[in-house]
Amino acid sequence: MKAYWISIYEKVAETETQKEYGKKATIAIQKYSGKFLVRGGKNISKEGSISPRTVIAEFPSFEDAVKCYNSNEYKEALKILKGKAIRNLQIVEGI
Repeated sequence: MKAYWISIYEKVAETETQKEYGKKATIAIQKYSGKFLVRGGKNISKEGSISPRTVIAEFPSFEDAVKCYNSNEYKEALKILKGKAIRNLQIVEGI
């Protein structure tokens, strides 16, 4: 069953930091057969707080999504964002 990373930002890092994080995160996500379904883009909030950025990545399984998050490759990407962005990231199993 597929799984998704759903990342909702409250504060986005400065442009260069976000780009550097994105490059490294993409390497990790692709290694675990993940693909981006949503990566920023136009949005409106109909309920709750508005978010400046939302990212959704799809993985073949919940296990792959968790392995990716815990991977050394993704840990390197996370170091770039530490203290520079505020977001909520959940790993959710699909139906």
